[in-house]
Amino acid sequence: MKKTLFTLLSILASTTFYAQFQISASTGYAIGSAETKLGESINSTETKNSYGSYGEGVNFQIRGTYFFNDTFGADLGFGYLNGADQTVSRVDLPNEQIDAIARARAYGASLALVYKFTNNLYGRFGALIKVAGKTEAVVHREATFSDQEAQALGLPSGSYSETDYVEDFHGKFPLGFVGALGYKYDLNSNFSLFAEAEYYGISLKRKDSEITEFNTNIVLPDGTVAVEGFYSLDNLPDGYVKKSTYVDELRHDNTDSSKKLAQKVPYSSFGVNVGITYRFNASAKNQ
Repeated sequence: MKKTLFTLLSILASTTFYAQFQISASTGYAIGSAETKLGESINSTETKNSYGSYGEGVNFQIRGTYFFNDTFGADLGFGYLNGADQTVSRVDLPNEQIDAIARARAYGASLALVYKFTNNLYGRFGALIKVAGKTEAVVHREATFSDQEAQALGLPSGSYSETDYVEDFHGKFPLGFVGALGYKYDLNSNFSLFAEAEYYGISLKRKDSEITEFNTNIVLPDGTVAVEGFYSLDNLPDGYVKKSTYVDELRHDNTDSSKKLAQKVPYSSFGVNVGITYRFNASAKNQ
């Protein structure tokens, strides 16, 4: 018993001897990995798939790392992703033009194990979750009225509708993987600069969505707005619902247009980060 207690005290003393805490701030850019089909581009001659990942974009991170000894540590990080625009739909036809993009605005957190290969080279790997945010879709659509439709509305031939709307998609809390390999350069005993290559492996299952902005104008062939706000958020046209929920099963006789089949969207990425680290002074025993 005494021997076991002595061993535990020795481990605790060793941990205290080397214990050190540091904080880091960084920014970087990531490109999509494990990309999947996000949409299509259509013109009068062909249809082309559009691939991507919502993990592409600029990120900002703050991390706190506690080293138990001179080799191993634990890292808790929080980050924000300002995602790049991804093509969801692009249509260029004589009577219809659509430009629809989507982008991530997401907050995430990670918990990782850190291992020092040398005093300058390190790696970290662990779990990643998305804690807040959205995937924002921004859509612009122009559709030319048929002669019959224009006549019914009292408009000249060639008139068209111009619709702009924004829809926010929210997902269920996912669990993913984060791994990084980095190199740090000590400026002095407290400050270091670092650069690292980082991989995120994560997908998000959609839970619900909401149209937050909507406006349709009626426009004459010369570009003059004939009717402003023909449709709005409080007066949506047929085929649109303000709020939608995503489910795994949908009956064939379903008549609720607010329910849609769920899908997973990719947030995986590979990127490069640069930043600065501040190390708090280690315990007196370590000095």
